[in-house]
Amino acid sequence: MLGGPRVEDDTAEEEDAVSVQSVDRALDVLEALSEHGGQAGLSEIAATTGLPYGTIHRLLQTLLARGYVRQESDRRYALGGALVRIGGVAERMLAVWAEPYLARLVELSGETANLAVLEGDYVVYIAQVPSPRRLRMFAEVGRRVLPHSTAVGKALLAARDDAEAVFTRTGLPRRTDRTITAVGELMEELGRVRARGYALDLGEEESGVHCMAVPVHDGGRAFAAMSVSGPAERIDAIDREELAAMLRKVAEDFGAAVFHS
Repeated sequence: MLGGPRVEDDTAEEEDAVSVQSVDRALDVLEALSEHGGQAGLSEIAATTGLPYGTIHRLLQTLLARGYVRQESDRRYALGGALVRIGGVAERMLAVWAEPYLARLVELSGETANLAVLEGDYVVYIAQVPSPRRLRMFAEVGRRVLPHSTAVGKALLAARDDAEAVFTRTGLPRRTDRTITAVGELMEELGRVRARGYALDLGEEESGVHCMAVPVHDGGRAFAAMSVSGPAERIDAIDREELAAMLRKVAEDFGAAVFHS
């Protein structure tokens, strides 16, 4: 009598463990596709995840059936349309979660604070808390801009291996007389961003406007960037290293709250 229920419990626990492992592995496959730019072959997924081919194939069949993955004509796999629906909701939630952190940046710096993400080859501003000052900067929420002339774009691309390919695809149109328009020079600038831990836009997107940005990490990759922007003379009056430390602390707190709460 005493042994029966325990056997059933053990079986249930084993089934739960298998189910959890399957979910974990399915997420590994989706993340592998993301790391390969949204599209990869079976061998690339296997190399990234370390999973056996048979396991990957079974997981892909389920993901295909649910629309989270699609198969291209060349037999490679790509992220599917079902993720767009989830991603849109997640992006809106990210903006809501970011607001108190952006408000903290405004309180600390006195300037406008922004949150931006990369969508394809473009930077998209998804949240903003404006400065209380009469003369202040606005980056319209939902606005899409090329990354090369913005601090948030540099902060995001500095962490990626395909930055040069992005710049080659988009071109580097001149926004002001300070915009960097040579790929080699821009790649050197991204090296400086990685070394110092923050990116700058010194009137490269809009004359007279300066901006500092740092990446927001999920423990590994940079999934967003936070920035402070304002009139050049006011931004330049703030000690640069103090502003960078302030930005990094708020970005770290936000990243930890989103992914580890």
